Amino acid sequence: MNRRNRDAANRFAERRKREDEAPRLQTEVPKLDGLRLDLEERRTGAVSAEVSHIRRVVVANAPAMFEVPCSDPSCQDGGHELTNGIMRALRHGDEKFEGEDTCLGQVGNASCERVLRYVGTATYRS
Repeated sequence: MNRRNRDAANRFAERRKREDEAPRLQTEVPKLDGLRLDLEERRTGAVSAEVSHIRRVVVANAPAMFEVPCSDPSCQDGGHELTNGIMRALRHGDEKFEGEDTCLGQVGNASCERVLRYVGTATYRS
């Protein structure tokens, strides 16, 4: 295994460990029934998203932690920490919320600065 793959595998394992140790989403927001996150990532200054996907969260099993790795394979020590913004919205009972985060990783000698924008849609039990 080359160094890049080994580093990526280590980051994945560390993130998985944090997810396993995190409180469960259902415990933190008991009335939450469903959660969908629409994610778009782009380079700073880019007009359109380079990477986009939808993450449907399985509330019954999910950790109350929302970390998204940077999509740039050359980025070192980067990623997007969305937990505080998403959990604040869910605890407040927001059905629709959005935010963004800038990657603080490094690509070569430069800052990565890729921007991840998210839109969350939540449903709650009455």
